[in-house]
Amino acid sequence: MSERDTIVAVATPIGRGGVAIIRLSGEASLSIAKELGSGDLTPRVAHYGSFLDENDTVLDLGLFLYFKAPHSFTGEDVVELQCHGGPVVVDRLLQRVVNLGARLAEPGEFSKRAFLNEKLDLTQAEAIADLINSSSLQAAKLAIRSLQGEFAHTIHQFKEKLIELRLYIEGAIDFVDEDIELLNQGNIKNRLEELVHLLQRIQREAKQGHCLQEGVTVVIAGLPNAGKSSLLNALSGRESAIVTDIPGTTRDLLREYIHIDGIPLHIVDTAGLRKTSDKIEKEGVARALTAIVEADQILWVQPVNDKQADPRKAFEELIKSIAKEEVLVEIPPLTVITNKIDLIGESASISKAQDSYHLSEIALSAKTGEGVELLRQHLKALSGYTSDTEGLFLARERHLEAIAEACHALMAAQTEWIATGALELIAECLRQAQLALDRITGVVTSDDLLGEIFSRFCIGK
Repeated sequence: MSERDTIVAVATPIGRGGVAIIRLSGEASLSIAKELGSGDLTPRVAHYGSFLDENDTVLDLGLFLYFKAPHSFTGEDVVELQCHGGPVVVDRLLQRVVNLGARLAEPGEFSKRAFLNEKLDLTQAEAIADLINSSSLQAAKLAIRSLQGEFAHTIHQFKEKLIELRLYIEGAIDFVDEDIELLNQGNIKNRLEELVHLLQRIQREAKQGHCLQEGVTVVIAGLPNAGKSSLLNALSGRESAIVTDIPGTTRDLLREYIHIDGIPLHIVDTAGLRKTSDKIEKEGVARALTAIVEADQILWVQPVNDKQADPRKAFEELIKSIAKEEVLVEIPPLTVITNKIDLIGESASISKAQDSYHLSEIALSAKTGEGVELLRQHLKALSGYTSDTEGLFLARERHLEAIAEACHALMAAQTEWIATGALELIAECLRQAQLALDRITGVVTSDDLLGEIFSRFCIGK
């Protein structure tokens, strides 16, 4: 395969429909269209005609659309064939195009060519796939912002400030003995602080956008018979889990994917946490601990008649008492769910956040449904929902990793300035931060990474 090949793919979903679109891109696109019976095509004008086979027999009737390079999505000559959407028709026309010299496109190859031909930067190319796969209205809005280049623009603006300081420091290295005042006037300490705070704000916005697209993983945990499975059923709106009065009914992880006002949430019900000699239940507890460590948020369920004075401490002590040492890493933030309020006639309520670990406490009844809506709105807020998406970006995991790496490098520069004042080391930290951010937009990107990114796109895009 070569990037100079003319490629072809069906750009519409597989199945029956009124219209299907077959897209060609490459040097031979126009000549292939003429072999199909298009005649002379005018760029950006729809031409109605017949699609012909090798014997000039009509395969179908439809439209030819020609986009002349470089004024096309890929930057190459592009021809779109709009035919009727029956699978047989599409397959025959696609095979005819391949016989005329095109090859079938790889996943994401059209977008990859658009990136390589500088029609899009890497964040814009990824935004296309994110827009197609958007699971909520807000995620779609953020994908459009990235597709319009706003995410890349924010990164570029930050890099300009970073490069300005980097050039200043690297220039000062050669003249440090001659002009000490130059460094004081440059106010390196304050400028480093400004960069760190600005990048941390970008990081928060990117993380929030990431949650809006990917959703938050919420693990329901607690002692046996606390009402965890009832809570899962209440949130999912169906009887997903078996509910009985017998402790230890749930042995394995139960997963539900739900939407709250369009916000995706991954809910995981777990086995009751306790020491046990039952092999099956013991395995369930081990899987529950693994799920807890990997969660974004924990719903710690406690019955109202067994309410702990300090649920956070009780949770930590229980985990430590039954977990293997290697599992004991940082535990995700906790929301306490006081369940079964119907037993004592208590009303549903929600507390305010106390700290970053114990986010809130919600009193509800999973059985009657009272207070479940409070929990839904709480989970919606945890997912990053906001009526104002200004400044948010639909970041991917690799974007978050690159921003985190850049933050780490900038904080290392701060440390070096305070500890040693070594300009060479500070300049290197700034260079590493810039390289990390360059990977986001594709300024510095390995072929392996490009292959990984575009392989996740759908065929025809």
